[in-house]
Amino acid sequence: MSQLIIFQYPKCSTCRNAMKWLEAKGHTLDSRHIVETPPTETELSEMIDLSGFELKKFFNTSGEVYKQLGLKDKLSGMSREEQIALLASNGMLIKRPLVSDGKTVTVGFKEAEYEQVWG
Repeated sequence: MSQLIIFQYPKCSTCRNAMKWLEAKGHTLDSRHIVETPPTETELSEMIDLSGFELKKFFNTSGEVYKQLGLKDKLSGMSREEQIALLASNGMLIKRPLVSDGKTVTVGFKEAEYEQVWG
């Protein structure tokens, strides 16, 4: 099929399930540890633009770091650039897995969406 970049966290069962699903469909994965090698601000900006999703969708809103930083109340007052810089500074803030082939982007793992996009 195709070569995909997947930003994932090895301890995350959702990420492992997504990787298994993609590999079963014949995709080659360039797997990147989202904490050790988070996407850069440039990569994030490009993926956000490609995805067509609103920026908030890229935040792991159920994660501990998001809650500790009180981002629920702070994001709306931040510029796009500030939000992207924040995401790039800590991979645990990014909703995972984050998958891209350079033209299309998915955030999180829902099998129906994956079937439509990567199937």
